[in-house]
Amino acid sequence: MREITALALAVRIDHIYSRLRPSIYLISTVHQCRRHFRPAVIRAGRRYPNLDDYYQKNARKFWDNFYKRHKNKFFKDRHYLEKDWGQYFSDDAHSPNGKVVLEVGCGAGNTIFPLVAAYPKLYVHACDISPHAVALVKSHVKFKEDRVNAFVYDVTVDNLLERINVSSVDVITLIFMLSAVSPYQMPLILQNIRRVLKPDGYVLLRDYAVGDFAQVKLKNKNQMISEGFYVRGDGTCSFYFSEDFLSTLFLQAGFNTVDMSTYYKQIKNHHRNINMDRRWIRAVFNNFG
Repeated sequence: MREITALALAVRIDHIYSRLRPSIYLISTVHQCRRHFRPAVIRAGRRYPNLDDYYQKNARKFWDNFYKRHKNKFFKDRHYLEKDWGQYFSDDAHSPNGKVVLEVGCGAGNTIFPLVAAYPKLYVHACDISPHAVALVKSHVKFKEDRVNAFVYDVTVDNLLERINVSSVDVITLIFMLSAVSPYQMPLILQNIRRVLKPDGYVLLRDYAVGDFAQVKLKNKNQMISEGFYVRGDGTCSFYFSEDFLSTLFLQAGFNTVDMSTYYKQIKNHHRNINMDRRWIRAVFNNFG
């Protein structure tokens, strides 16, 4: 059944690409790999003719190495979530005893702990593909088992219903998470999270947008795996979203777009004396029910 579902969703994602731009998805071949990538990746290319498969099959290793190296020092706590989306986390008539949140790709807890501090009744399920990241969450001084359920999970293949009750989550957060996976796997993730989301639930997303400084830098270094999808030097990946692509992706997965906007900010790097044009996309989706 999983293979049939995956095949059907792959066809649907191809349809999304064809709507946005003709022949947009370019498979990286072994020949391209030899021209553009390091020797270690060339060897990987011999086993995985499609480099997309190689990086996704080894994503746990790459992200685990990332968190072993950076621990909880790389990302800042996301206190802006309360300002941007406070109404989605606050108690209301439907959830007087507090809302239930699922944080997908929780990392070291930079989203979790600001939220549980700001909303005393909030309960958070938090999962990540990296065992080391989840260990960092559980070792945090503010971690409490009665407020946070942290577990290792790969939402591209593992069924969330094995860990969370069906239609039990009020809000799902995808904060710089969806970009880390192949565009072919994104529909699988949305199908997975929709199973645990309440019929009137919301998905809150913040991620990288097309034209971001990091994308331009990776493109100039010939680090593109496929259209819009790139690999960094440490093996982790990033996709850069347009509003059209993102709204179509969620619509075909059964979500309405409530709000969406792209933010632009120029940051001056004084040490390197360069201006960096950063672009992020922020969106809110709700379940069709």
